[in-house]
Amino acid sequence: MIFDFRLQVFHTVARRLNFTKAASELFISQPAVTKHIHELESQLKIKLFERNGSKIKLTQAGEILLSHAEQIFEIYRNIEFDINSLANRQSGILRLGASTTNAQYVLPPILAAFHKKFPEIQITLTINNTEQIEQALQNKEIDLGVIEGYSKNSGIKYTEFLKDEIVLVSSTKNPLVQSGSVKPEQLKQIPLLLREPGSGTLEVISHALKVAGINISELSSEMQLGGSESMKLYMLHSNCMAFLSVHAVLKELQNKECYIVDVEGLNIERYFYFAILHGQPEALPELFIRFARHFVK
Repeated sequence: MIFDFRLQVFHTVARRLNFTKAASELFISQPAVTKHIHELESQLKIKLFERNGSKIKLTQAGEILLSHAEQIFEIYRNIEFDINSLANRQSGILRLGASTTNAQYVLPPILAAFHKKFPEIQITLTINNTEQIEQALQNKEIDLGVIEGYSKNSGIKYTEFLKDEIVLVSSTKNPLVQSGSVKPEQLKQIPLLLREPGSGTLEVISHALKVAGINISELSSEMQLGGSESMKLYMLHSNCMAFLSVHAVLKELQNKECYIVDVEGLNIERYFYFAILHGQPEALPELFIRFARHFVK
């Protein structure tokens, strides 16, 4: 078990490439993280990280260990899930509702894997913004919602699912920004694409900007669109910029079609949440929640 925890520490540091963030995620001190990494390197008789001041990167040995660690943790998750599911084989219909970001970029591979494991369970998926998904839940039109934003309805039980980051994105052809960063005040002059009212993404952006001293009504909004995909395609063919989930632009970032513009002092992180009515029978929704959380670990 000691080796297992050291491996967990290594895996967290390797994903974050930051000892401080790893310590925070693991709820241990930074010296403890350093100690575990040194002990693991001593045990394996090889360096796992190259250190350059405050920055670190994986060595070749670190890359190999990371690959094996991910396989090991996948086996652990499968063991836990299979044992827990053994006494709870289910069939029936699960009515899911998801906000557009979740439905387009997060859920599809999870749904495919879930269907492969539980082919006897039929799933329907309703796609809408967070506000409308919560309303559908209250109307009992769906059994489980996967949403974003700060909305907290007293009749709904919320469970954290997956951390997300909202970033300001620009086409690589956009001439408006010469550097890769802007000051918050400059956002008032930049033509922006925003999500529609009722969107969880818009709610989170509005909250973060308010903390930075900017009211969302002060922004130069060129257009409000009802989904990340339409915003992304508009942004790629214009001089607008857009606040989008990093999940929505991973492929475009890799293909160098767009880049992230850093807004100084502004860090917009949020969680996606599972939402279910209090007191509602939870067998199928709980099975899906456990599966999805294991899948994204």
